[in-house]
Amino acid sequence: MAATGRLQDTVAGLCVAGLLLPEAVAYAGLAHLPAVHGLTAALVGLAVYAMLGGSRLAIVAPTSSTATLAMAAVLSFVPGDPHGGMYGAAYVQGLMALCLLSGIFLAVLGVAGQGQLSSFVSRPVLRGFAFALALSIVVKQLPDALGLGVPATVAGDPMHIIVYVAQHSALWQWPSGLLAVLALGLLVFLRRWPNVPASLLVIVLAIGVGWLLGRGAPGGVSPYWASVGDMAQPQLRPSMPDLPMDQWLRSGELAFGLVMLVFAESWGSMRALALSQGDAPNPNRELLALGAANMASALFQGMPVGAGFSATAANAAAGAVSRKAGLVAMVALAAAAFWALPWVHYLPRPVLAVAVISALWHALSPAPVLAQWRMGRDRGLLVTAVLAVLLLGVLHGMLLAVGLSVLDALRRFSQPVLHELGELGESRNFVDALAMEGVVCRPGILVLRPEGPLFFGSAERVVAQVLQRVHGQAGIRTLILSLEESADLDSTSIDCLRELRQVLMRNDQTLLLARVKTDVRQLLERVDPAGLGDPLRMFWSVADAVAAAPLAPVAAASVP
Repeated sequence: MAATGRLQDTVAGLCVAGLLLPEAVAYAGLAHLPAVHGLTAALVGLAVYAMLGGSRLAIVAPTSSTATLAMAAVLSFVPGDPHGGMYGAAYVQGLMALCLLSGIFLAVLGVAGQGQLSSFVSRPVLRGFAFALALSIVVKQLPDALGLGVPATVAGDPMHIIVYVAQHSALWQWPSGLLAVLALGLLVFLRRWPNVPASLLVIVLAIGVGWLLGRGAPGGVSPYWASVGDMAQPQLRPSMPDLPMDQWLRSGELAFGLVMLVFAESWGSMRALALSQGDAPNPNRELLALGAANMASALFQGMPVGAGFSATAANAAAGAVSRKAGLVAMVALAAAAFWALPWVHYLPRPVLAVAVISALWHALSPAPVLAQWRMGRDRGLLVTAVLAVLLLGVLHGMLLAVGLSVLDALRRFSQPVLHELGELGESRNFVDALAMEGVVCRPGILVLRPEGPLFFGSAERVVAQVLQRVHGQAGIRTLILSLEESADLDSTSIDCLRELRQVLMRNDQTLLLARVKTDVRQLLERVDPAGLGDPLRMFWSVADAVAAAPLAPVAAASVP
């Protein structure tokens, strides 16, 4: 069994390396960085995650989303200095600083046990963002696939790129377009065999074609299309980013968007495969591992990394059984980076563009977006996330998407629903009085349950609605508030409950608390022992509170 597992990991690692080599080169291009930064990030990410990560199948390396978002974020505070399609030293240092700070924030969140962070970005927003981002990146590959130069004023906007490409069809280079179509067709054909590194085979063939057609040409490069050009080897020498303080502060502000994207995307990939494999990854450990991988990548002059779906899914499809597959991929990638890199000089750019499109093929599927739409829920979030990326760009689209998720969560929590409860026959079970037949409500007793936790954003509304219900029914002597949804109470909630008790006492009415959790009970006993925390006024069940209601005295009002 052990030998079989090692063989499966070896085969899977080689397949993943075949995918990561073109992806690292391509995603570095998306970030407007030399390819060496992408290769360095892949090597460092694989090594660090193999030591610290918990998922058996996750592959931590550069991803299209992190590359694109990091590029957009850095350009917001470092002026663009294009040189040969790349940006200058100030841009590189800014991106390294953004990657380093993002890694620090991820690690701190992991140590603080904040693994629930990803839940603040809703899935409709993530699906819309991922689909729009993939569409945007694919559109940006069209000029390279067609051999068409695009002005810098157009290059960053997918809508303008589409218009520009359509209006300048006479400038399309048919050799580039034909090569791109042939490469795409071969990739589609090779997808029938998941264990075959399709992208690597296509790139090797394209390098061979470029070398053959470039013999005798100036620079040894084919005159029919643009090539990737010379690529430096990874140096793996640690160094700190060199930035002015104001740019460090700006990097810190923008790093939170990258943190949310890295963890949301990575945790989504890890969790989806873990559920199918019966694993149970720890989100706090994954936060720490992702943070360490990004810090190390930045210090060794890499770029942001995460557990992208394409590489992680390819690892699983190739039969990996442990994190050793990632180590095999790292060794194979290192061998390619240090011994085969000079040959990448001949790689045609149309084929590299096709490799990017192929890596994003899963994200271009409209199936998740359509499935979300058919649910009839959160359609506004879904559409807004798509339009935000396409119309506002990646950075502002991501920030708006995260903001929408947080606002939607606050809206749901701050608009609680109050249900009146009644006893179901003689069962001692108290249920929604309007939802079921045979429910009995005791005269003079009103039992209410907020359908959501009490916190600073909801407590005042809950108390206002409770008082409306109490004043709207004649003869109410006892109010029982069921707190089963509240695992904890903040100071605002406690103040609001105190105020509710004072109002009721002035009207000779009693407030009892039911289904009080242990932590909440201990908190109230400590901060308000003679009032809310009185043991005679807190009950484990609604039935016990109802039974005690006729005996509960109306205490004199006191100021806390």
